[in-house]
Amino acid sequence: MFASVRAFSSLTVLPWGLLLLGLLTTALAPHAEARGLPDFTELVEQASPAIVNISTVQRADSRQGGLPRGMDPENLPEFFRHFFRGMPEGGAPSQRERRSLGSGFIISEDGFIITNNHVVDGADEIFVRLIDRREYVATVVGTDPRSDLALLQVEANDLPTVTIGESASLKVGEWVLAIGSPFGFDYSVTAGIVSAKERSLPDRNRENYVPFIQTDVAINPGNSGGPLFDLDGRVVGINSQIFTRSGGFMGLSFAIPIDIAMDVIEQLRETGSVSRGWLGVLIQDVNRDLAESFGLDKPAGALVARVVEDSPAEAAGAQAGDIIVEFAGRSIDLSSDLPHIVGRTRAGSEQPMVIVRDGQRMTLTVEVGELADAGAEVASRTPGRSAENPLGLTVEDLSENAAQRLGVSGGVQVSAVEDGVAARAGIRRGDVITRLNNEEVTSATEFQRIAAELPAGRSVPVLVVRGGNPTFLALRVPDAE
Repeated sequence: MFASVRAFSSLTVLPWGLLLLGLLTTALAPHAEARGLPDFTELVEQASPAIVNISTVQRADSRQGGLPRGMDPENLPEFFRHFFRGMPEGGAPSQRERRSLGSGFIISEDGFIITNNHVVDGADEIFVRLIDRREYVATVVGTDPRSDLALLQVEANDLPTVTIGESASLKVGEWVLAIGSPFGFDYSVTAGIVSAKERSLPDRNRENYVPFIQTDVAINPGNSGGPLFDLDGRVVGINSQIFTRSGGFMGLSFAIPIDIAMDVIEQLRETGSVSRGWLGVLIQDVNRDLAESFGLDKPAGALVARVVEDSPAEAAGAQAGDIIVEFAGRSIDLSSDLPHIVGRTRAGSEQPMVIVRDGQRMTLTVEVGELADAGAEVASRTPGRSAENPLGLTVEDLSENAAQRLGVSGGVQVSAVEDGVAARAGIRRGDVITRLNNEEVTSATEFQRIAAELPAGRSVPVLVVRGGNPTFLALRVPDAE
């Protein structure tokens, strides 16, 4: 390395070396200007007064569990910190204050502020600080854990505000900028581009109501709840999550689209709660094998694995095995698209739903319900009459009690799986099969009849219930010998 440096140094003192250096400088200067890299200075000056630093205090009295001694919850990744709120070191009982940091932004002159729900969740006190060092005590107007949004208010007037943009108009590759307080470093500015749109990130309850904006903007603990700006200085997203294996930024950050957020915030402002549309179906992705088994040209749509009893979908005539390809006039390319669209649909409205059933497109009219928490279901295995078939598995009749626990009207339970067609399809011992090749399975004998009539050399759908959850699998029938 040192030899290379010395060689370059000796080259630059030669006359022809100076000439070469001058030619390179002349050639590169116009190219650098043509690249037109953005200047963020004016945007930052205008937007920063409406950005706030949020700190919270939570008093907790805990006598069980806790973090290992010497571990500070503040040093945990932001995504995990709220799980440990109130946990004392080493599990010893204590009464302590815990402070967390986050960001937010002002949307109205009379003091309404948007941030993430996980920033203020469980807080006893919330403090908001502006760039001019004014500080206020904030109250929670409403929160929505499903979208990870919270609306706060402070008693003040004539506050600076941000300009709300449109996330729908964002394009992949577009420049965006974040302002926040990573690790407590107030008003830090980071920039990058939109890496992708409508990313599906199911939460720990497997719910998915936010089509996230993915960026490569550097986001770290403390940025949560802060705004994501476009080059016109308009808020297009709310920084919410990062993908990390280290606890810090690794090039993947996710923001809640402002279009989704403002719909939630307006409901919180009006009523303090959020109403979401509910369809009443359990769905899954359509892969290449399933697309072939259902007669589709390519994988698309949301495959209905189960229709909830007394749900809007059941009332509209939806069935297990239907593939939803449009809802409320919007195409469903991936199954993850459907919860976003249905969730934003107001309860009580009637919407068209286009499905593919037995290879034919048809339109159902659905009166959208209101989303509510659903209880868990438990599967039960009960032995009964068994039957073997060429697919390489043994099934047993399902008792009425087991069927009621699973919420199914019939089916058979898999008692053994050999190395063969069924195993390659992903069928396991203990699965309950309720449909095979779009025919309902009511008994082991009926299953054996359907299996014997399967078309050779083709993929057929099989609906299994596993752990209380129905899932379609594609089973490829062997070619005829």
